Amino acid sequence: MNKNIIEINKLFLIFGRERNKAFRMLMKGKCKSEILKETGCTIAVNDASLSVKKGEIFVIMGLSGSGKSSLLRCINRLNKPTFGEIIVNGRDIARATEEELRPVRRKELVMVFQHFGLLPHYTVLQNIAFGLELQGMEKAEREQKALESMHLVGLEGYGKQMVNELSGGMQQRVGLARALANDPEILLMDEAFSALDPLIRVQMQDELLALQSKMKKTIVFITHDLEEAIKLGDRIAIMCDGEIQQIGTSEEILTAPANDYVRCFVENVDRSRIITASSIMVDKPLVARMGKEGPEALIRKMKERKLTVLPVVDADGILMGEVRLNDLIRLRKERILVIDSIVRSEVHSVLGDTVVEDMLPLMTKTNSPIWVVDEKREFEGVIPLSSLIIEATGKDKEEINEIIQNAIEL
Repeated sequence: MNKNIIEINKLFLIFGRERNKAFRMLMKGKCKSEILKETGCTIAVNDASLSVKKGEIFVIMGLSGSGKSSLLRCINRLNKPTFGEIIVNGRDIARATEEELRPVRRKELVMVFQHFGLLPHYTVLQNIAFGLELQGMEKAEREQKALESMHLVGLEGYGKQMVNELSGGMQQRVGLARALANDPEILLMDEAFSALDPLIRVQMQDELLALQSKMKKTIVFITHDLEEAIKLGDRIAIMCDGEIQQIGTSEEILTAPANDYVRCFVENVDRSRIITASSIMVDKPLVARMGKEGPEALIRKMKERKLTVLPVVDADGILMGEVRLNDLIRLRKERILVIDSIVRSEVHSVLGDTVVEDMLPLMTKTNSPIWVVDEKREFEGVIPLSSLIIEATGKDKEEINEIIQNAIEL
């Protein structure tokens, strides 16, 4: 299990002269507007706690004014927190001096800005090598490292161009290459793709994911776009009014929103591209065990549960196929005591991480539930077709049952 590389504990960031008074008011339960009116102070971050695992993309998202960028800027101390801890690699940098912060900013964490932060009078190569130049690295070595970073982000051949000759997307590549040239453990990306055209933005998201699969950096990514957060984030923190509302995977947030704010925030997301088989399956369902149960016992069980089909597993729990109630009734009439002859081996099964969108085509190919297995084909659970319809349409169970009943009557 990956260790935490960043830990933020009970962090507060208050802007204004009367910060201590504002903090006391906050502790007494006063709201942001009351505090602003009486003290002139803004509560930018309110009691934030989170941890970031080594090698993950952790997304902090929220609407404008939610405090997401203010929180990010605390991590590299562009904003000095009012209270709380910021532990990076085991050291609290919340109260570190500028001298103590300098090596942290050079070696451990690097910022990639929304508006690129490039030097217009420098070439692409010089911009990428700039941080290494500040560190006092020899020219030949820093240019070699810059060239390696250019290769990573697809900038070969652009080294001698001035940055103002590049498109927005290419400029953002320069900013990313400059950050990577320092070989930091942590990348802090503040709305890094927000200024880009939609198509270029999607391309940069894809390239970031491709880079991450190779480099395994720890990335804290800020965005106001939920689709971007879901695409990039291993985990997501949703913020509102300086407070963290919920932290979790995209699936956890969509399936179990912590409060009404999060529920409203995610209600228009296309769940079918995120929700997986493991989250909607019924685990430990009734099964037919090959060689151990005959038609009579299975018919009894199925009628008690009002089931018409069962998965069949062997002694090791491997999915062998399925049996249907009408076939079992036929065997009983013929006085056959084993089910081997009626096991249908051609069934539809999926892995637990298969998303709903990829399962929907199976609905046109079967009237049976969809069985969930692991990589060894060990049986894990069942997804009723009604559950798939619910996830695909957003309708509740009663509505789905009514639709099905109407279809039957027609």
